[in-house]
Amino acid sequence: MTATSMEQLTSLCKRRGFVYQSGEIYGGVQGIYDYGPLGVELKNNIKSAWWRAMVYQRDDVEGIDGSILTHRKVLHYSGHEETFIDPLVDCRKCKKRMRADYVENDECPHCGSKDLTEPRPFNMMFKTSVGPVQDQDSFAYLRPETAQHIFTNFKNVVDSTARTIPFGIAQIGKAFRNEITPRNFIFRVRELEQMELEFFVKPGTDEEWHKQWIETRLDWWEKQGVSRDRITLYDVPKNELAHYSKSTIDLMYEFPHGVEELEGIANRTDFDLGSHTKSQVDLNIQACVQPNPDTTSRLALQDLTAKSWFVPYVIEPAAGVDRAVLAVMNEAFEIEQLENGFERTVLRLPAHLAPIKVAVIPLKKNHPEIVEFTKRLVGELKALALGRVMFENTGNIGKSYRKHDEAGTPLCITVDFETLADGTVTLRNRDTMRQVRIQSQELADYVLDYVKD
Repeated sequence: MTATSMEQLTSLCKRRGFVYQSGEIYGGVQGIYDYGPLGVELKNNIKSAWWRAMVYQRDDVEGIDGSILTHRKVLHYSGHEETFIDPLVDCRKCKKRMRADYVENDECPHCGSKDLTEPRPFNMMFKTSVGPVQDQDSFAYLRPETAQHIFTNFKNVVDSTARTIPFGIAQIGKAFRNEITPRNFIFRVRELEQMELEFFVKPGTDEEWHKQWIETRLDWWEKQGVSRDRITLYDVPKNELAHYSKSTIDLMYEFPHGVEELEGIANRTDFDLGSHTKSQVDLNIQACVQPNPDTTSRLALQDLTAKSWFVPYVIEPAAGVDRAVLAVMNEAFEIEQLENGFERTVLRLPAHLAPIKVAVIPLKKNHPEIVEFTKRLVGELKALALGRVMFENTGNIGKSYRKHDEAGTPLCITVDFETLADGTVTLRNRDTMRQVRIQSQELADYVLDYVKD
């Protein structure tokens, strides 16, 4: 079964070192989390899988890594200074602050009081000072999204790569939103990480590209272990669309706390490049028009030349890394009832996402020959550069298996006395718990094939 409560996931995350509350020893900071030893591996593996699919496996996408500090004018012309706002209300009784759209029946969700202030706008962007002098002109924003650095670098990428439409620019990076009420563990946080693609297309082809990207993204999520049956497509109504969007399809997923957005795929039209063009930076691009001068009149040639410049439309698949971690773990989590009446907690992560790819365990932790053979085997597997390979020298095979079931480790290898005699080791599969003997020389090929994306 999948996780039935957020408490089960948060407990596993803390117990096994996936996610910790930031600054926990000082009481923590609401809406800010740290990723532990296993969490950082899972997070990096998800990002690597996204980058491979978006950049390495395509011929029409480039990557960038924009700065976090963002020039004020970028977010002025993008509309964020004016529109990146949530309605804020205060409860006069309990002094809690909350988003107005989270209040039902004009009643404080914390204490039940109806003595609330009128909603007022609250801009969610973080400001910070730049330089030694602090005044009204010496500030920048921490970026609220990664997209704007893609748009402001559009011309740089075109000029340096000679890309032509259609093509995309991908980026993974931190974004910061001063959420009024962060909630539901790592689902809604103040410091987040985004995986965003801006795919530039010719106007008139945008709707077809929008459909293609929806299907492409559904396929990708399925490969990460997130079933299509748990995802519904939400066509965002016109009155709920972001200010830049012509059409947005949200991939809605059944998180432990309810159905909410996992990824948004928006048709941003020419809003962003057009808005930055209004700031006297020309982000038009020339169409690939190649008229035949022998069969085209001089006037027609002039007309084609005049019409060969345009501002591209943009299709944007944008997903949060933190939400991806939550969804992937929720799909993989299972409490399995065993035949002996016991139960085990297992994280059935796809092997390419697993934080630890292989655990190698000596049967006796103090036996010199077994430990030496185990360490040599670990070194050989590490040389494959397939991810983390762990030397698990606890001396308790059963506990080691249970620990790695919870960590999502797909394969455990045990070195024992029989290994010293014939070179075979015990290979245990996380999902089936089936154990087989295999020659240690065959392990490298087997493991590489098993954990590949």
